[in-house]
Amino acid sequence: MSSLAVVVPLKSFALAKSRLRGELAAVEVLARELAAGVLRATSPLPTFIVTESDDVELFAKDYSLPCLRSASTGLNAAVHFAYEALSPQFARVMIVHGDLRNPEGVATFDPPPGVTIVTDQHGVGTNVLVLPTKHEFLFQYGPNSRLLHRRESLRLGLPLTEIDQGPWCFDIDEPGDLLH
Repeated sequence: MSSLAVVVPLKSFALAKSRLRGELAAVEVLARELAAGVLRATSPLPTFIVTESDDVELFAKDYSLPCLRSASTGLNAAVHFAYEALSPQFARVMIVHGDLRNPEGVATFDPPPGVTIVTDQHGVGTNVLVLPTKHEFLFQYGPNSRLLHRRESLRLGLPLTEIDQGPWCFDIDEPGDLLH
């Protein structure tokens, strides 16, 4: 069994970054560029893209990465699908969102045992989540995901590390995120 797999969940680029669509004309281009930066940063770790989208599957082929096709368009269901699919082969999974502004160093990160949460710049979201496989972990991305993932880790009795500073805390979701 290999040690660590990276999962990068990506929705169709035509639908990505909905909160930026009124502010920025080239949202699809930005979404592709951010995702490409994350994928470069995960190399050489075994990296899997999870998506429901044909355009993202073609994008994955450009990087010679395997694509796990989720039947669901929801983030939590897609991540759960990838987690279950990779559990037989890997001891841990690191979920890295494809909109990190500065993903460098992801491939060399050596997370401690248990669950590691790297929060967003506001301290409420989850930009990177590392956890051991073979647990009934309930993924709860969305509002207050940091708190919800913390509670889930405690429910399962898993050691928890939270990181609330550093480059991975900065993602691009809102128009103000483009200014920093």
